[in-house]
Amino acid sequence: MKLHFLGANRQVTGSCYCLESNGKRLLVDCGLYQERPFKDRNWSPLPIDPKSINAVAITHVHIDHIGLLPRRVNGGLFAPVYMTRPSADMAQIMLRDSARIQEEDAKYKRRRHKKEGREGPHPVEALYTDEDVSQTLPLIQPVDYDQPILIADEFSVTYHDAGHILGSSMLEVRTSDGKCIVFSGDIGQHDKPIVRDPTMLEHADFVVMESTYGDRNHPPHGDHEHMLAELITETIARGGNIVIPTFAVERAQELIYYLGRLASANRIPSVPIFLDSPMAANITEVFVKHRNCFDEEAIGMFHDGKKVLDIPNLNLSRTREQSRAINIDDRPSIIMATSGMCTAGRIKYHLRYNLPREESTILFVGYQANGSLGRIIKNGTNPVRIHGRQIEVKADIKSLSGFSGHTDQQGLISWVSHFTPVPKHIFLSHGDEDAAQTLKELIELNLETSVVVPEYQQVVEL
Repeated sequence: MKLHFLGANRQVTGSCYCLESNGKRLLVDCGLYQERPFKDRNWSPLPIDPKSINAVAITHVHIDHIGLLPRRVNGGLFAPVYMTRPSADMAQIMLRDSARIQEEDAKYKRRRHKKEGREGPHPVEALYTDEDVSQTLPLIQPVDYDQPILIADEFSVTYHDAGHILGSSMLEVRTSDGKCIVFSGDIGQHDKPIVRDPTMLEHADFVVMESTYGDRNHPPHGDHEHMLAELITETIARGGNIVIPTFAVERAQELIYYLGRLASANRIPSVPIFLDSPMAANITEVFVKHRNCFDEEAIGMFHDGKKVLDIPNLNLSRTREQSRAINIDDRPSIIMATSGMCTAGRIKYHLRYNLPREESTILFVGYQANGSLGRIIKNGTNPVRIHGRQIEVKADIKSLSGFSGHTDQQGLISWVSHFTPVPKHIFLSHGDEDAAQTLKELIELNLETSVVVPEYQQVVEL
């Protein structure tokens, strides 16, 4: 059995692996690269022949896990794509939006290059189009949690709740010769609102696990809600906006949940709250549809007649005109917009307007990958380049890691320590090299097993 590491190796985005056994190939995830140093990989062919892939298994629908599917389908991938039912409903929203962004970015670059006299012999093209997405969606096969499915007569795959976002999964893969390999996907935090806690699995011969926060821990639960209330109150008092780069899946819904709690308890001022993302608005509707996947507290709120994702003063901005109107409105407000790492989408326009304003706050509540615009701003770079312009940074830049959908170092150690016996080999991916290496040392110290931090395109014999 061979395991190919094809993405998110010693960095965070672009998750992709290929498990090969008895002549069959299972691709696990097919993510888009979002860090600037690695974006060129999005344009490269899949390192293995896409026509040789028998099936694809998706852990969850964040773009760094599914965002290259249309590109690979365009390149010859034609295989069933398995994911949970909530993921299947969200995938079409995510991929359509991603294609729109790819096409709009290409159009914007063509226009800018023409204006700057930089037109080359080959016009700027989109990474993929909506037509590519239309070719991809019929391949999606929804599956249920905890129900083994036979794939390509070689792999039995069971999806377990990862507690990261709605529909997120850990994959327990068993081969016909009895080997078991677990792909952790992105492991969520315990006691998060709306989603269930991550599954604690007990047996695997081999484990491929994430290491996003392998070198640090989150602050205690409860602190981030209090800090959010303080940041909002202070910013509104000085007449500024709170701009929150937001992931459309889970982070937007979790923020709505917390803002609703704070508003109902009169812990924040009554101001307009904008969710400036048609995709996030549509995803929120999918959340309500799949509320059977919520945790017990959220399900109980529905049974009591409460609206978990409905708060006063919330405005859903679906059209471009509604989005533009936000920055014309002179009232202090809370603005949530995608994308979460500021790599694309409407958030860039809100950053252009608010970064030069001393009274505003830019609040990061999710992981910012190396090379992403979010990481550049968070690191204190001034000025920053947005839409080809240099933007001066005067706004207050803040971060709250407690909202992260990823568990921290302590949670990762707890999760992997739950396996009995200890897995033969553990492979760390989906983390910057320093974070992965720190976690490697801790696991080796605690579990006394082989831990590897693979290189990109490394192939391992299992």
